[in-house]
Amino acid sequence: MKTAGIIGGSGYIGSYVTKRFLEENYSVKVTARDISKKKKYEHLKQLQSAENLAVVQADVTDIDSLRAFMDGCDIVVHTGTPFQLDVKDPIKELFEPTIKGTENFLALIQESGTVKQVVVVASVAAFNTGYPLPVEGLPADHLYTESDEPHLNEEGHPYCQAKYYADQVVRKFVVDHPQSDIDIVSVYPTGVMGPALSQRDDSTSMGLQYLFKNKIAPNPFMQMLYDSDMEFAIVDVRDVAEGIFRAATKGGLHGRQYYLSNESWKVSDISRMLNSAPVQEKCRFVYSGKRAEQELGITYKTAAASFNDYAAGI
Repeated sequence: MKTAGIIGGSGYIGSYVTKRFLEENYSVKVTARDISKKKKYEHLKQLQSAENLAVVQADVTDIDSLRAFMDGCDIVVHTGTPFQLDVKDPIKELFEPTIKGTENFLALIQESGTVKQVVVVASVAAFNTGYPLPVEGLPADHLYTESDEPHLNEEGHPYCQAKYYADQVVRKFVVDHPQSDIDIVSVYPTGVMGPALSQRDDSTSMGLQYLFKNKIAPNPFMQMLYDSDMEFAIVDVRDVAEGIFRAATKGGLHGRQYYLSNESWKVSDISRMLNSAPVQEKCRFVYSGKRAEQELGITYKTAAASFNDYAAGI
């Protein structure tokens, strides 16, 4: 039985990744920053083959605990960086765990004698730190692909900037290790939506869906999204997990990068779908998920299916 280590494996995306590996009869280890907070991971104990699951206390900023966690893993998925939009201390809450955590993670990969497959879960924000705004200077109908140069907007949200800099660390590592016997693959989900596996109340994606459904604007950023009727590229959380699983298990993908993205909708129509109302416009395809379709064989759910399942609590 092979072992998969899922850093952040009890979070919104990570829970579905954990579920997929358990379904395929892997032994799975999941990190918990504070193992005493069982509410954050108790839902994983209800998954199929949960007897093959271990929850281990580890923190990406603590290299010793991370080393102990990764020991014996054949596959490691790093989805453990914070997704926070409301922050008081960007350095402590975002930059340190995201960038330093990624540096620690890559350093330990080189030490490992067992890890052969690695997936780093980045974000569309690593390509475009102004997301969901378009990259300045590009045509309005530009189709973003993995061949685009990452764009840094220094006025972008600290979360986006942290993702950009962490991704640059990974890109440099791959360039510096072209003949590595460890496959390192990066995936870049766009706006991840759909139902959660847990009842946790700290998921930003679940929070955004709640705000969109109820048309609530608790801060100027959300109000801007409504006022401009901002367009969002959407991908289902279950499709993200499937893409991660396939990227981790296919092999021969060292250095590959994959957008995980499907339809793009304006906020007004996202609100309508979340309330089971008919949309008023057609979707566009702004960020291309074609490479993942072609090379990983994934099939994307529609945004309507994601929002219907969220609303139904599936």
